[in-house]
Amino acid sequence: MITKDALIEELSQRLEESEKEYDLSAINHAITFAILWHDGQFRSSGEEYVCHPLSVAIILAEIGMDTPTIEAAILHDAVEDTEATLKDLLREFGREVTDLVDGVTKIDKLNFGTYEEQQAENIRKMLIALGKDARVIIIKLADRLHNMRTLSYTSKEKQKRIAQDILSIIYTVVTTDEYPPDEKQLKEQKESLPPVESLKKWFTE
Repeated sequence: MITKDALIEELSQRLEESEKEYDLSAINHAITFAILWHDGQFRSSGEEYVCHPLSVAIILAEIGMDTPTIEAAILHDAVEDTEATLKDLLREFGREVTDLVDGVTKIDKLNFGTYEEQQAENIRKMLIALGKDARVIIIKLADRLHNMRTLSYTSKEKQKRIAQDILSIIYTVVTTDEYPPDEKQLKEQKESLPPVESLKKWFTE
């Protein structure tokens, strides 16, 4: 069984070996915060719950996401699953990280309804309304990926099918060039996102 200490070591190693410069102090602060607030929580596998957000952060580090995204990944379940609040996050981590966590939390609360309502155009509009930051959906994708990797009772075929369905939606969101003027921010963020090939490898390895 994987431990939080092993995951922290793996994450630290990936960040230190990366060509990108990371604010390791800020990331370590997020780790300490997550460990504190998730203390006493466990996943169905028996692992400490904090192992999940740490694993999500590792997935995002693999494709070179930036420091705020790594922080938000570590913190992404804190508001929904603990007594921590957005005010706590704002005080400790600032507006950018807090908005990313808030966006992921809001996605978790969305009810996509019928299949037709799940089409990429509608989801794209919802994401824009949530905060105009495409990194939110990248964090959520990594979150779903780790959940699928740990669902031992779900067949590999079903996991891959669901993952590919999610990927097709995400790909549409972050690569479309059909942005109206008020969506300029999301279009600009597209340039800082990892290439789609980096995302595809998650489901083919």
